[in-house]
Order: sequence, then structure tokens, then C-alpha cells
Amino acid sequence: MPQRSRMTVNSSNVLSVIMGGGQGTRLFPLTRDRSKPAVPLAGKYRLVDIPISNCINSGLKRVYLLTQFNSASLHRHISQSYKFDHFSGGFVEILAAEQTFSDTSWYQGTADAVRKNLVHFLNHDFEYILILSGDQLYRMDFRGIIAEHSESGAELTIATIPVPRKDAQSLGIMQINESSQITRFVEKPTDPAVLDSLRVDAALGRQLGIPDGQESFLASMGIYLFSRDVLLRLLDNSLTDFGKHIIPGAISAHKVHAHVFQGYWEDIGTIRSFFEANLDLVSELPRFNFFDMSAPVFTRPRFLPASKINGAEITHAILSDGCIVNRCVINSSIVGIRSHISEGCSLFRTIALGSDYYESDGSIRQYESRGLPRIGIGKNTRIENAIIDKNARIGDNCTISPVGKPDHVDHPLYYIRDGIVIIPKNGIIPHGTVI
Repeated sequence: MPQRSRMTVNSSNVLSVIMGGGQGTRLFPLTRDRSKPAVPLAGKYRLVDIPISNCINSGLKRVYLLTQFNSASLHRHISQSYKFDHFSGGFVEILAAEQTFSDTSWYQGTADAVRKNLVHFLNHDFEYILILSGDQLYRMDFRGIIAEHSESGAELTIATIPVPRKDAQSLGIMQINESSQITRFVEKPTDPAVLDSLRVDAALGRQLGIPDGQESFLASMGIYLFSRDVLLRLLDNSLTDFGKHIIPGAISAHKVHAHVFQGYWEDIGTIRSFFEANLDLVSELPRFNFFDMSAPVFTRPRFLPASKINGAEITHAILSDGCIVNRCVINSSIVGIRSHISEGCSLFRTIALGSDYYESDGSIRQYESRGLPRIGIGKNTRIENAIIDKNARIGDNCTISPVGKPDHVDHPLYYIRDGIVIIPKNGIIPHGTVI
């Protein structure tokens, strides 16, 4: 689509709402002790930093975050990360699900969550409300979708992205006309004939900038821009979910347009997608660029020391702040904040989320007296295709690998999901353990 001017967009009349997600069962056990938006990302960030940073970089500084499960660490992260001055009117505020005298239920879905918080939203002066997901990795200037929404006279604009056939079967697929108005929506189409009917035709593909000969389908990104009055009308019912209920009905009754996004976008909803999206960041030319300072990703300022390397062979890796890395081999891996990696270790395709604190000498001696390891990864331990959650204690001479095991395992010491071993937060792997 042709680029619209963003210079004339009035971002002060937009209210942003980030959906904190449900129980995050597909990301378990990373969501065992935290909400989905609070899951660590790229060594030093959290998933929620992505939509918040996109909002800030787009001039949208009134942001609500709706959550209800395991929200303590998310509350802490938000309060320590996003502080605006008194004069900008900006805020990032969490609205957790709560029971009231008139309603004792929790959030039943995305639309229900927004409906239950309208009393808070309507205290603000806004013309548009932007609904975002809290578990996606992408960089978008939202002024583009706002400009298109205003110029087209749309009542609802949905961000879409061209995807191949293999991905279309697990997403909501839109069909649009030459004016970008959405005429049809099918949730997770699997019938080949239905998929064929939803394919972007060649002429429209050229208009959208899709290369000739590339089969594409327009998938919903779960990003919605509503005009204020239209949202109020669409929520004047008991329907609970935007994607399943509100959007299909709106397409037939309202002017609904598509904003076609052509950049990188990944829905981090499963252990496999989380694992692969993180590991892509260690490649020489990652699809998502954290080094793009024209639109930086913000997070909590921690004032940690620089990482210390006491001799190591490191290839295609990310080392975060405050780590101590001894003589080891790290390949295609991410080492999170405050990580302690002992000599003789080998990490391959491993995401170590780091630690929330530096362990004291007294604590180390106390655990050693019980024959248990300190926080970090012990000597001569080999780890591959694994996620090591925060504050985990991995002993000396351990082997952690999913090779030869089922794709799904629940064990007292570890989990396997999608063929990836996960050591849970605060987990303890005794010396000499072989997984």
C-alpha cells in the first residue's frame, strides 16, 4: 500500500489498550509464575516491552494493560520501567481483573476485558482506541494505521500481514477489495477450496507490493483500531471475544478496512515460537533488529555492571548485562541478565533467562552444605535445545538435552514442550543429573 503521511496524525486522541492474555497455557511452564506479557525476551526485555515501545515511538503515551493471571511480576516491571513526567499526561497503567458488587466474573475474553474497563477508558478524551496483543514481536509505527483509518473513513481498521498457505491455516484470514475494505473473514481455514478462495489475487498483490508469483493470504495480526462510538456499539452485548465474535459481525455491519503490514511479525504464543524467535536474534542478520535506534525497544533501567568474560569461545550469541562467564563454549544461545556460567560448560541453542538477583556468599555456602548448586550453570555441564528459566540452579557435570525423549514431558525437575527442555523458574538440577 502507498505510504500515508504521518506528520499530520494527531496521536493525542488515541487511547491504547494492551491485552495481557489469559492463563498462557501454551507458554507453560514459562507462565507458571508470571503472566504472558512478563515472559523475558532477548536476554533483558519482557514481551510487554514490544507493544509499549511501539506505542511510545508512535507518540501514543496513554496505555492501559489488561491482565488477570500471575500479574505480580508484571506490575513490578511496569512500575519500575515506565515513568512519564507530570506534564506530558502519559502513563502505562495496569487494570487487573476485579470483582465488583455488580459483576463477580473474571475476564471472559478480549472483548469482555475491554467492556469491563470502559468506565476507566471513558474518563479520557479520545477519538480512537487501539487494541493490541501483549505477546507479539514486531516493530510498527501506529501512525500509519491511524492515518489510513482517518482517510478511508473506516469505523474499524484491522492490521493484517501477508502469510504463506502453511501459516494461513492457523490464523484468521481476511479478504479485501481494491479499496482495502474487508469483505470476508474466515478463522483458521483448513479446507483447500476455502483457502484457494481467500488467496490474494495477482492484481491486488501487485497493489500491495507482494512479489509476483508469491502465494499470499492476509492474516489478522490481532491489532484493531476502533472509532470510539463504534466500539461502544459493538460492545453493547454479551459477546466475549474480538477475533471470534465481534470482528466477524462487524465486517458485515460496519465499514471495516485492512492495514497491510509488510514487516517482521511473530506471534509468540507457544514454546516453539518463543524459542525460535529468540534464537533468530543471535543470527548475523536477525529478522527483528533490536539495534534500530530510530524506534528503540524500552525496558527497565537496571544499572548493572558490564558482563565479565574470563575466557570463552562465543559464537552467534547474545550476552546481557551483569553476567560472569568463565572458560566455556557458547554457541547460538542467549545469556540473560546476571547469569553465572562456570568453566567447562557448553551451551548450544540454549536460552538462559538469567537471574533476578546476585546470590550472596552466605546463600551459596548454605546450598553447598546441602550438596546443592548455586544459582547459574555449574562446571562441565552440557546444555542444548533448552530454556533455563530465572534463578535456576544447574549443578556440575550435568547433561540437559531433549534428544531421544518425547515432545511433551512433565517431570519433577523439568518439562519438555515442543521438543525443548525447560528448567522452570527457581528450579534445581542436582550435580551429575542427566536429562
